[in-house]
Amino acid sequence: MNTNSNVYTIVYTTVVCVLVAAILAFVSQSLKPMQVANEKAETISQILAAAQFEEQADNNAILNFYKQNISEAILVNADGKKVGSLNTADAQVYSTADLKAQNYNIKDGSACSLPVYIFKNGISVIPVYGAGLWGPVWGYVALDGLNIVGAYFDHSGETPGLGGKIKDDPKFRAQFDGKKLDFSDTHPFDIVKGGAPAGKANAIDAISGATMTSKGLNEAINVWALAYRNYLKNQED
Repeated sequence: MNTNSNVYTIVYTTVVCVLVAAILAFVSQSLKPMQVANEKAETISQILAAAQFEEQADNNAILNFYKQNISEAILVNADGKKVGSLNTADAQVYSTADLKAQNYNIKDGSACSLPVYIFKNGISVIPVYGAGLWGPVWGYVALDGLNIVGAYFDHSGETPGLGGKIKDDPKFRAQFDGKKLDFSDTHPFDIVKGGAPAGKANAIDAISGATMTSKGLNEAINVWALAYRNYLKNQED
């Protein structure tokens, strides 16, 4: 074949593209189990952080600690009834993709299955999910009844030093400790721009300069808290 011809160039380019695509697909499939394992460990690490457990050294330590300390992980609907469970022996948890799907269900009134992670020390952890300024925000709120004992939040693209503080600033997360969900109030919880009123048990200060992220997280917490309301109130009775 004439190596200077257009046909040769097209054939050569096609072969190279096919080979590169095949190699990339193989690498992607080979790495997928590791990526899934890392995502699971990261999710569990965030759940444990919300519940105020000490940080674990690596993925295996995270999974083992979770399995040793989790009592059960159940799924509840908007009526507060148990509709399923997650396999704690396999450390099964909801991913952010699962939370995104349930967020749609909550907002459009469809049937939902919402996870509750119940630990042997009596602490329960519920997730929240919503929209920040540049992308989704999510996290976990640890509860003793309706009393908040810890929280952890994450995001996909909030501005570092501003909205990114929902994850990076321990002082922001620490504000949740000792607060509570109040279903008799207009909102069960409030992140207040300009500062929460003194003595208000279900409110904290918003992040200065991160109005939209604070609003997004505030809505996420309230939307999901209301979805869990019947379940949480049943636990109080």
